[in-house]
Amino acid sequence: MMTVQLDVIQTVGLAVLVFVVGRWIKSKVKFFQTYFIPAPVIGGIICSLIIFAGVRGNYFTVKMNGVLQDFFMNIFFTGTGFTCSFAVLRKSGKLGAKLAVGAVIFLFVQNIVGVSLASVFGLHKLLGVAMGSISMSGGVGSGASFGPTLEAAGALDGTTVGVAAATFGLLLGSITGGPVAERLISKYHLKSSAVQSATTEEAKTFPLIERRFFDSVLLMLFAAFIGSYISKLLLLTGLNFPYYVGCLFGGALVRNIADMTHRELRMNELDVISNTALNLFLSMALMSLNINRLVALALPMMVILITQAVVMALWAYFVTFRTTGKDYDAAVMAAGHCGVGLGQTPNAVANMSAIIERNGPAPTAWFVLPVVTVIFINIMNPIIITLFINWLS
Repeated sequence: MMTVQLDVIQTVGLAVLVFVVGRWIKSKVKFFQTYFIPAPVIGGIICSLIIFAGVRGNYFTVKMNGVLQDFFMNIFFTGTGFTCSFAVLRKSGKLGAKLAVGAVIFLFVQNIVGVSLASVFGLHKLLGVAMGSISMSGGVGSGASFGPTLEAAGALDGTTVGVAAATFGLLLGSITGGPVAERLISKYHLKSSAVQSATTEEAKTFPLIERRFFDSVLLMLFAAFIGSYISKLLLLTGLNFPYYVGCLFGGALVRNIADMTHRELRMNELDVISNTALNLFLSMALMSLNINRLVALALPMMVILITQAVVMALWAYFVTFRTTGKDYDAAVMAAGHCGVGLGQTPNAVANMSAIIERNGPAPTAWFVLPVVTVIFINIMNPIIITLFINWLS
């Protein structure tokens, strides 16, 4: 079987092609537009299926360079950090608190669902945790990190199960949020209340000037640089904080220093940089999905993961939406919660971006959900996982 080895540039080039193809297909297929399926997801899945066919037919396999995938993810989170203004958080403090409590409670729900179904199918209960908040809310990094601990506690293949479940979760998180938001928006006739102010004012205040745009790029990179050291400091707490959390705090630190010193930031330019990084990250993550591993999963595992997606959708529809205001922003947050609760925060923001692109801005959702879910899930999830491991060992 031939092995196609892609270097850094070739991998990014493929990601660009994947995104362009996905965007073109989305523009032609109403289903994808109706349910807000992001373009990187469409193109990425097609690419991963082609690679899967090559592997299964013993024709070829593709090895990609993932260095820039992590880079783009961290730049995206740095950009998300720039939206973390304390002034904004104060304005929506109660809303953020409600969302945080709901997100943390749902971590317990995911583990209870996973453990219960694992018991029904005769699997080790800790594998249920691997298919619970470890992989669903924690992501691939969490699955790989906690896997050895699960195996040491008697759950064989804990790492493989956790990583595979998290990989599948990236897909589930991207395709679940859109239908939930579409149903809520349609049922309650919800509309954005910020359509006019979010477009015309930005265009008048921030014309595109090359030097100023380059300054925004430099500021984004500098904030990520600061965030890399914050990430090292977070590790000293003994908790398993992903690297990108430090980058988020780096962006937030620079943003709030700018607020306190009354320095005006060109947020539309920073958003362009952040969104570009997001689209490239998602394209690279989804085009490298190991479909072969997913096909090899046992039926019980597939049932558990699909059940997790259904439970997440119901939670977002009945709990997240209602506790965050039952308005348009709440519907956008429900879609975002599906993304972060089954995949990762970039999935959440991609879900919200797709809805905002069609229905108009949701500034409260855009500011609150990424900040609250990233901070509280990454702080509480390792603690909750540890509690379940100690309980079930």
